[in-house]
Amino acid sequence: MSLFSALTSSVSGMAAQAFKLATISDNIANVNTTGYKQATTQFESLVQEFDTTSYNAAGVGTRIRYNISEQGDLTAAASTTDLAVQGNGFFLVEDAGGAVFLTRAGSFRQDDQGNLVNAAGFTLLGYSAATGTTSADGIGALTRVNVLTNNLSAAPSTQATFAANLDSRAAAATGNLPSTNTAPVEFTSKSSLVAYDNLGTAVTLDLYFTKTSTNTWELAIYNAADATIGTTFPYSQPALAVGPSSFSPADGTLTGPTTISVAVPNGGTMTVDLTTMTQVASSFAVSIATSDGSDPSALESLSVRADGTLSGVYANGKELPIYTIPLATVPSIDSLTVLPGNVFRAGTKSGDILVGDAGLGGLGTIQSAKLEASTVDLASQLTEMIVAQRSYEANTKVFQTGSELLGLLTTMLK
Repeated sequence: MSLFSALTSSVSGMAAQAFKLATISDNIANVNTTGYKQATTQFESLVQEFDTTSYNAAGVGTRIRYNISEQGDLTAAASTTDLAVQGNGFFLVEDAGGAVFLTRAGSFRQDDQGNLVNAAGFTLLGYSAATGTTSADGIGALTRVNVLTNNLSAAPSTQATFAANLDSRAAAATGNLPSTNTAPVEFTSKSSLVAYDNLGTAVTLDLYFTKTSTNTWELAIYNAADATIGTTFPYSQPALAVGPSSFSPADGTLTGPTTISVAVPNGGTMTVDLTTMTQVASSFAVSIATSDGSDPSALESLSVRADGTLSGVYANGKELPIYTIPLATVPSIDSLTVLPGNVFRAGTKSGDILVGDAGLGGLGTIQSAKLEASTVDLASQLTEMIVAQRSYEANTKVFQTGSELLGLLTTMLK
């Protein structure tokens, strides 16, 4: 009968408002939770079959939804590893069991093992610069972002630049050239260049420039450590590199070759750029003699660029990329499953995780020293709480009225 349906309908109304109060309670509790997305309770009517002469109430159903795609305000933070996403995308994190999740909560700090972990205990994932992996390699190539292993860093030299003026007035050599490594030798000018091997040890290279004919020079490069004590030649090892250099008779600029490759002892191959070498009627003078690479140096700080490049800033002034932090998304963001710890899991409703580089393919950028605030509007939540309270009271009144009417009916039947 319709009285019974009025009772059950009012019970469903009280339950619905209780669910709404529960989401409001969670929202208010998380008003200051980084990256939290506001939950809402949505109602849908339940209608039973009826005709024009009678009506049985069916009540109300509820659905809990999270507006995950809503962007929270970005607020300033103290640490460079406090990260926020400006725009679309999520950080990829994993739990202690290795399960991968998505999150916007980027308050990352080093744990005792050097991993970057957020306040909920999830570890940030990225692509290691040491392995050369990128977002094109997919989720399987992700690794935990660990900065402890980069506390000391040494990088071998791979590029160098050397620029000098060779005196065009010099006479061409007539004796043994430096490339022969036979004493005595005849050379026009000498300089040096410091490179670094695989362990970060400084290697001094001796550079000999010898005029062989008009506008033509020979460059011979030796390891200074191989020089004969008290003199230079002969070196105990042959030249590391030998090459000709030709200059324009019109203006003295280098016509070629513009580079020379040097096998750094206990290191890699270093390409020396000679493009700005000149040969004019002026004394020999070196203007540039630099190489990349570095000696072992302690990690002082971390920096994160908008494209997700996480670099270590070392005591020697070098800044070296360590990881690339990617962003991820899914086809249906608001259909992600919400889990404890302010993380989200992809499923059949949301679609598979898509990984890409920050700032590309519709993904947002990564903001260092910033955090995304909760999307909870406290004022509206307090208003909704009052509305839910009054609605709950109204449903209890319906239940009370229905109960009293059933009581009267029972009395009449006695």
